[in-house]
Amino acid sequence: MRRRPDVQRSGTPEWSPARLLAALVISAVVALAVLAGLVLAVVRGLTEQPDERDSARQAAAPSPGMSRQDALAAAPMPTADPDEALPGPVSRQAAGVLQLPRATGVGPADVPTGFPRTPEGSLAQLAAINVTAMQTGSMDGVRRVISEWAAPGGPTPETWSGVEGMASLLSSAGLSGAGSPQLAIVVRPVMGLIKGTVGEDFSVVCGNLEFTVTVEQTSRIAIADCQRMAWVGDRWVIGPGEEPAPAPSVWPGTEAAIAAGWRDLRHV
Repeated sequence: MRRRPDVQRSGTPEWSPARLLAALVISAVVALAVLAGLVLAVVRGLTEQPDERDSARQAAAPSPGMSRQDALAAAPMPTADPDEALPGPVSRQAAGVLQLPRATGVGPADVPTGFPRTPEGSLAQLAAINVTAMQTGSMDGVRRVISEWAAPGGPTPETWSGVEGMASLLSSAGLSGAGSPQLAIVVRPVMGLIKGTVGEDFSVVCGNLEFTVTVEQTSRIAIADCQRMAWVGDRWVIGPGEEPAPAPSVWPGTEAAIAAGWRDLRHV
């Protein structure tokens, strides 16, 4: 990919979920013997042209007049090198632990639900939304999930980063929006963090998800997702407003993940 001329950047640009997914699928369809080298080449090429929306989200900082919710969402997160999203050695250092409640039922779009009105409950609900949406392997699937699990003023089937990510994945694999029986996606929430809360009904939480994608070959990558979560009625949903500043996508359990503040998820 060509480098943009006359562009100056400071720090390490965040890698959007859409670009991470694209790189993952590209890596999955090549011969296994050259897989690692190609993935790193794709990583370097993609970081030369960072996603403008994610760059703006990362650069945004709380300003006077912002609501407490907006200020929390906009506060910048740590950054990481893009290649740290690829599988790496597990640290000898123990990470902190977040204990998540288990679902007690199944809600709209077959998403597990019934989580309590706590920050940990909101993180568990976000994980369930992400897993269900991405494992559909289709555009209709992710659109159906976000249609049922976002509050008015929140992400839509046209704007949600998960929809963008699925579109990039399918395009990179040469598939239509309907997906393919040859495409298999397994998503496992491994680490998480609670960025903060405003009262009992609002939190910003992040999940670090391990993706295993198979298209002829199998590849794995970590993708982070942060969302505003709002308690509406009797459940957590993705709340109104811009998606929060992105968290670093780093392979779970590595020193980079622990340094970035990620904590191991345990279900109780």
